Amino acid sequence: MPSSAHAFDIVSPVDGRTLATLAYANAAETERALQRAQAAAPAWRGLALDQRLAAVEGFVVAMQARRAEFAERVLWQIGRPQQFADELGRVRARWDETRRLAPQLLGDVELAAGDGIRRTLRREPKGIALGICAWNYPVAMAAEMATTALAAGNAFVLKHAPQTALIADLMADAAAAAGLPEGVFQALHLPHEAVARLLAQRRFHAVQFIGSERGGRQVLAAAGAGLVAAGLELGGKDAAYVRADADLDWTAQQLVEGAYSNSGQSCCSVERIYVERSVYPRFVDAFVDRARALRLDHPLTAPDLGPVVGVAAAERIRGEIAAAIAAGARSAMPGHRAGELAGRGAYLSPEVLLDVRAPMAIADEESFGPVVALAPVESDAQALAAVNDSRYGLTASVWTRDLDAAAELVGAIEAGTVFVNRCDHADLYLPWGGSKASGLGRIGGSASFDEWTECKSVHVRRAGQS
Repeated sequence: MPSSAHAFDIVSPVDGRTLATLAYANAAETERALQRAQAAAPAWRGLALDQRLAAVEGFVVAMQARRAEFAERVLWQIGRPQQFADELGRVRARWDETRRLAPQLLGDVELAAGDGIRRTLRREPKGIALGICAWNYPVAMAAEMATTALAAGNAFVLKHAPQTALIADLMADAAAAAGLPEGVFQALHLPHEAVARLLAQRRFHAVQFIGSERGGRQVLAAAGAGLVAAGLELGGKDAAYVRADADLDWTAQQLVEGAYSNSGQSCCSVERIYVERSVYPRFVDAFVDRARALRLDHPLTAPDLGPVVGVAAAERIRGEIAAAIAAGARSAMPGHRAGELAGRGAYLSPEVLLDVRAPMAIADEESFGPVVALAPVESDAQALAAVNDSRYGLTASVWTRDLDAAAELVGAIEAGTVFVNRCDHADLYLPWGGSKASGLGRIGGSASFDEWTECKSVHVRRAGQS
């Protein structure tokens, strides 16, 4: 049994059981892991791209062979309903697109040479890459980090959130089963202070972080001390704007799914909805009817919602809702219980709040739970001001039949991704990331390798040429 100073418990939000007690890596174990990565990196980098891609394909296949184990760990570690717990389909689809793009994005680019100088842009791996992954989509996000960093030629170390550390261990098992060279992929359980120290010492050459704004700022400060390249995908307070010409019933259903899927614990969950006043009462009724129909229960019963990630998270969200109501907000579903487990432990019924306004914390801070605020607006201009009135800028959405009007709004919305008649989706084919306090850098699509590679400029001139 690890000593309490160097151990952490994984407690299931489903039933409060301790699933495992794991030890953080000590200094000697961490040093050995980094030395393995250093030893493995040159040979891995030196492989031809098609060889690396084939090896990473084997890693993905090995993860797919453990599909049931991954899904079980997702269910028990974060409480996701069983019918939504399998993330390997997303892993496969993302990897297929990354593999398709790799020759184009990692290949040399020859530029104009009219003056006799041959100019080439070359993408090269950064060395040892660190991925710090959040718990909310613990398989898909970690696998995307790992496969992309590895394909680019880096050795990769995964530090998962403590709540989902067992998923990192299962990924390491898959890497070993796939025959990846020792040290190329490793999972390390590290406390925050160890991560900060290693970044400040430049023991890593790139870091990608998915998590909270607070955590991202800490990672960025440590990475800055070591001049380590950092990409950050942080939180959001994502907004939707429903115009009067929208298909209200369909839009209400889409936004209920965008607000409450994964119990509202997606990076891009919809937390604010602004509705043109002329249709606001109809939309509220349509939205609330659909929210009331959601069923909250034990994840093994295939409900719409399971618990949030833990009792502490549930108590925080309950407190934010209570504080907002005490300050003048109204529940559109007072006393609603979405199931027999509602109110117990980490089980939260979906909530719809009206009359939410600053300085209520729930108006500005990311809730990361099954709660959404609705408000009327008078015009596109007022909606735009409301959508942008946030320090965050991960995603936003516009709901309308008028695509010309939507295009004007898209250009003025301050967010890394803007959807029209869609929400809560990280697309396989487009770069992903936030503006303002929602992050730095991009991953995915044409930006898949930007965070994991250096751009080298090569000039070639024949000897003796003037």
